Amino acid sequence: MINSISSERTIQNLIARYSFLVDDGDFIGLGELLQACALTLGSGPTVQGEEAIVQLARSALLTYEDGTPRTRHITTNILIEIDESAGSASSRSYYTVLQSLPDFPLQPIACGTYHDRFERHGQTWRFAERSVQMRFAGDTGHHRRT
Repeated sequence: MINSISSERTIQNLIARYSFLVDDGDFIGLGELLQACALTLGSGPTVQGEEAIVQLARSALLTYEDGTPRTRHITTNILIEIDESAGSASSRSYYTVLQSLPDFPLQPIACGTYHDRFERHGQTWRFAERSVQMRFAGDTGHHRRT
């Protein structure tokens, strides 16, 4: 029997894992996490498939000598709705991105909303859709490629 509490915890972990992978510069891991996901950044095109997501991350995000973008993604206000019988869930949450470099003091550079949809396959939950909508932007010049 599927437990809603364990499903909610699993989905929270998926949301957190996304942040850790981006902040660690692990774009291969990000592609694996989102391999079954339709990913949309802002008003850009929807990207699907492991390789396409890896390519998007590599082409969109700057990384530094340590292999990371020198960021921390903070995810808050996570609302999750689960339909156990259908094996589906949705969530909405806020994100704030902090960045620090030797010549760029620690500061928030972006914040917005994640809109996610999840599907359960067998006992495993996975991302089905993620829409990233930036609401406020600071200095993203050290984070995003132009």
